Amino acid sequence: MTKRWFLQSAAALALGAGLLPMAHAQALTPIKFQLDWRFEGPAAFFLLPVAKGQFKAAGLDVTVDAGNGSGAAVTRVASGTYDIGFADLAALMEFHANNPDAPNKPVAVMVVYNNTPASVMALKKSGITKPADLAGKKLGAPVFDAGRRAFPIFQKANNIGPVNWTAMDPPLRETMLARGDVDAITGFTFTSLLNLEARGVKASDVVVLPYPDYGVKLYGNVIIATPKIIRENPQAVRAFLSAFAKGAKEVMANPAAAIEFVKQRDGIINTELETRRLKLAIDTVINSADARAEGFGQLIPGRLSLMASQVSDAFGTKTRVSPDAVWNGSFLPAKAELAGVLPVPKR
Repeated sequence: MTKRWFLQSAAALALGAGLLPMAHAQALTPIKFQLDWRFEGPAAFFLLPVAKGQFKAAGLDVTVDAGNGSGAAVTRVASGTYDIGFADLAALMEFHANNPDAPNKPVAVMVVYNNTPASVMALKKSGITKPADLAGKKLGAPVFDAGRRAFPIFQKANNIGPVNWTAMDPPLRETMLARGDVDAITGFTFTSLLNLEARGVKASDVVVLPYPDYGVKLYGNVIIATPKIIRENPQAVRAFLSAFAKGAKEVMANPAAAIEFVKQRDGIINTELETRRLKLAIDTVINSADARAEGFGQLIPGRLSLMASQVSDAFGTKTRVSPDAVWNGSFLPAKAELAGVLPVPKR
């Protein structure tokens, strides 16, 4: 019995017992993921499954990068710089309709924000209490803000007269409202409301007019994928969505614990503030009544078609948005798997 034979036999026994890693184990598939915004509370939905190994268990090596807007996220996925991303569905629709000949238009593969988080916010002292009060007022938002872009839909649904717009960089939006430079702003509720508090404005002093509460049933943020990965590695897309759903369930079950994974990526965040932001996002747009009715991750074709028509009109796109071109639900986990993602609302 040679020493070499002995070592080979020992290695074979160890492999069979699971004591050594399998030499032929498949390498993890690298996935570059683009967020829509900075590492704030809602980013926990993607950072938790990375940190806790749920993506890795699905055979994926996922890297998550912060973003600077949904439009940029769509463009970066379209360019092939990123495989998968997170962006507002309206921004994806706009890209499709304004770039009909683009060779690599991303598609939405899962709904995360069943309702748009967009709202109009004003200070109570302004006298604004309902949408009609906005007529003739000065509204402020960055030009690319989702709420500002979709405002014509909100305006039409509520018969609001003409308004005057002021543009600014995102960090100045809430500051200008607090100072009285504008009468109202548009923005994601869970972003702007907490940013106002950080500037010394009490939540009780803010009037919030959420778009979904006033006749605007737009879908919000969705997971988007590049056609290349859909074509060349559809199993990776399925694996990503399945692992994401498992992570999402954990995030919603314990938002406070999930924020720690955001803190690991950006050590200067305010943990308490971002926990509140995450909980607000969950309660208003992720675990909403519409999401529970339609099912986590899914959408209703009729509602999608209406949104496509509304976005075409409000955004003045070069071509009409085709709802069939922007959505591919074939990679979603089974409905039974998705059924347990959303927590049962407290009574």
